[in-house]
Parts: sequence; C-alpha cells; structure tokens
Amino acid sequence: MKLSTRDMALAALFAALAAVAAMLSRFFITPYVPFSLVPFVVMLAGGLLGARTAALSMLIYVLLGLAGLPVFETAPFGGPAYVLKPTFGFLLGFIGGAWVTGALAPKQRDPGVLPLFFAMTAGLAVVYLLGLPYLYVILNFYLGKTLSVLQVIKIGFLPFIGFDMLKAALAAVLARLVYRRLHGLAREST
Repeated sequence: MKLSTRDMALAALFAALAAVAAMLSRFFITPYVPFSLVPFVVMLAGGLLGARTAALSMLIYVLLGLAGLPVFETAPFGGPAYVLKPTFGFLLGFIGGAWVTGALAPKQRDPGVLPLFFAMTAGLAVVYLLGLPYLYVILNFYLGKTLSVLQVIKIGFLPFIGFDMLKAALAAVLARLVYRRLHGLAREST
C-alpha cells in the first residue's frame, strides 16, 4: 500500500484529532449524558480523507493507545490490557467505520449533505456492529456478568445513538463546507 506524503500527514492529523477528542470527552462523560467526540472525528475522517486514509488514521489512533499512550477515553487510557475492556470493540469499529464512511462518501467536488450523512450513518452502523458484540462477549465471558443481547443494546446503543446521529449530521455539514471551501480556493487561485 503506497501512501503519499499528503495521505500520511492527514492520517497522522486525524489520529491526533481522535486522541484530542478522546481527551476532551473525559470532561463530558457523566452518568446522565453519555457523550464522546471520537465518533465525530471518525465520520469526519471518512468523509474527508477517503476509505484507506481514514481507516489508517483510526488504526494509528488505536495502535498508539495499545502501545501505552494515554489516548483513550476511559481509564487506564491506554496499554495492551485495554483489549479486555468491554468498549474496545468500538475502537475496532472506528477503523471499520472510517473505512466504510470513506468508501461510501461522494467523490465529487461539491457533495450534498444528504449523501455524506448516509455515508456517515453507514460508518456509524459499522462501529455499532463491531462494538456491541464485543461488549457482549467481554461482559458475559470475561467479566462473568450475565447480560442478554437486549441489555447490551440498552447500555451500549440506546444512550449513544441519538447523539451519534447528531454528530453524523454535523460531520456531514462540516465535510461539505470543507469541500466547498477547498474547491472554492482552488478556483480562485487559477
């Protein structure tokens, strides 16, 4: 897989943005309003970078955390033991979600908000499709809790999906504005 310098820089930038978003989310996590900024960065990466570079950026983010850097949202914030945390599947979902969003995002110069939103919603679905089964397996088979699939959906999906759909809409609008701004500047300079 050959990457340009631009792709490498953008992947590193969005990996850093994901780390910053996770650190900022530490201040917003409350028992009443579950909120994370990382899915917003995942969807924005997919919408702006394309499938390969977006997935690479999230892979870098996850690998940095597994290497021990404190870039994840919850304690211990990093390290290889994080694989055994119930929410680690969502981190894996970020990689797949970024790829799917990037693969489905429109490639034209002025994409509409609705097609971008649908691409981001599909990427979000991948995050949940990977994260929820992982949550179920770790809770039931590693931590020894007995939760049904419905209970896992109740704790891992329902509290978050509303905010995540709002983040998908905001990311679609922002991605479109960035596309328009970049292509507007390109027209002005020629």
